[in-house]
This record gives sequence, structure tokens and C-alpha cells, in this order.
Amino acid sequence: MKFNRFNMWPSLVLISCAFFSMAMTGCQSTVGGQTLPSSYYLKDDVQFFPAGPEFILSNQVQALEQYKLDRQAVEAGLGGAGQ
Repeated sequence: MKFNRFNMWPSLVLISCAFFSMAMTGCQSTVGGQTLPSSYYLKDDVQFFPAGPEFILSNQVQALEQYKLDRQAVEAGLGGAGQ
């Protein structure tokens, strides 16, 4: 079989395009179990998350206090009616 160098051009172009696209994307990489940032991490946009309340369960505490007050009101109402 004769080696024809013109048949190699499409595959060489495809391989070079694939290599170029991989080199220019700047994806995260994993080396030795570490996830390393891309080479463009300094140019990335920064996501801002505003500070929330320090005590995360404030709604739950408020609901429990309301439940306790309702329960005391019911007990006081039933205790007074039974005597």
C-alpha cells in the first residue's frame, strides 16, 4: 500500500484543531486529587453573595415560640373551664 501524504491532511487538521481547542479553553484540571483552577481565574467574574442573618433558624424559633404560646392559651382556657 502506498503512503499518500494528501490523505493525512484532514486528520492532521482535525487533531491540531482539537489540541488548539483543548489548550485555549482553560478548564479546571485535577492533579493528584486536587482540583486546580483554570488559568483564567483572575479574569473571571466574581459572584457576590450578600451576608444573611447570623442565626439561620430564626423562623423556626419564632414558630416554636408561637406554638408554645398557643399551647399555653389552650391549656389555660381548658384548665379554667374544668374547675
